[in-house]
Amino acid sequence: MTSTTTFPTSPWHLAQRAARLNPSVIREILKVTEQPGILSLAGGLPSPDAFPIEAMREASDRVLRDHPREALQYAASEGYGPLREWVAEHLKTQGLQVSASQVLITTGSQQGLDLVAKVLVDPGAPVAVETPTYLGALQAFSPFEPRFISVDSDEEGARPESLRALSTHAPAGRFFYVLPNYQNPTGRVMGEARRVALVEAAERSGVPLVEDNPYGDLWYDAPPPPALSGRWAEGSIYLGSFSKVLAPGLRLGYVVAPPDIYPKLLQAKQAADLHSPSFNQRIVHHVIADGFLDRHLPSVRARYKAQRDAMQQALLRHLPTGARWLQPQGGMFFWLTLPEGCDALALLPQAVEAGVAYVPGAAFYADHADTRTLRLSFVTLSPDQIDTAVALLGGVLRRHLER
Repeated sequence: MTSTTTFPTSPWHLAQRAARLNPSVIREILKVTEQPGILSLAGGLPSPDAFPIEAMREASDRVLRDHPREALQYAASEGYGPLREWVAEHLKTQGLQVSASQVLITTGSQQGLDLVAKVLVDPGAPVAVETPTYLGALQAFSPFEPRFISVDSDEEGARPESLRALSTHAPAGRFFYVLPNYQNPTGRVMGEARRVALVEAAERSGVPLVEDNPYGDLWYDAPPPPALSGRWAEGSIYLGSFSKVLAPGLRLGYVVAPPDIYPKLLQAKQAADLHSPSFNQRIVHHVIADGFLDRHLPSVRARYKAQRDAMQQALLRHLPTGARWLQPQGGMFFWLTLPEGCDALALLPQAVEAGVAYVPGAAFYADHADTRTLRLSFVTLSPDQIDTAVALLGGVLRRHLER
């Protein structure tokens, strides 16, 4: 089938799937925030002040000194063996009992989403997502033309009874994409009882789980319950990332898959980029092999918790009556619902003009978006900057509501 998209003065014809490729709303907003004087609450970027720069420098020197030829050469598509073994061992703390042979190192966990979609999604195939859900997942899945099914969700995430209803679809669903820990964008965390009920509902409905966990180590008061994937091993794919705990510029993540699915994910990986950078993999393994994360993460959590608390207080001080939110127990985001009469997308230009940026929430919905919602990130600004930024946002909202 040929594409209907053509260019009058060009010999190129786009594939039909290209029409489903759309720019990231967040990336477009980040371009705006590069303007001088803008306080950005938009990007989900880790604080660069939390990057372990000295540890990375020492690891780079060590890798180039001890294994330069191997680090700079092509490598196995599965990933660096010792790093895969570290991941398998680390995931025991999440309740997963997996072998290194099930671990596929990816170029960021975002690539993992793309590989999952390539292997599992056909045009029209039902793919269930939370309401709302991670924008990057919608972007990764959309070119493969799924039929998105939005699962009713509350302050703890997806409601099990809504997942059970998927059994009425034919077929029941290729998978349910879920972020149980400090979800992007809402910051919500799924409790133990909800996890038990959700996995039970997924098994009974015959809907496998794709569990994404980039934020699970960023807890502030208590660690989250064990992973969903450890409760239904044969029916779960688990995605993790080094971006939020070390540095996103390394572009390293991983997929853990059941043995029957793993070979196809590996083949899709080989077709995409042969392998993730072996130099980066060796650096990361050198940094974390001796338990570095156990020493590093408490300081990151303390920093982010102080910023979380600063945003909570700023929201209480500066937002108008009728705005609603929950204080997150971890992660990087507050999710706001604005008062009646507010449209977050329509108000964004006024906010930017006032000197503050955020991400409108509509982009995080597969359908039936709530236009009053928006996402605020709190980890890249100081507490004083957070207070100033939220005060500017509150001023924009008040002026709008007083019209």
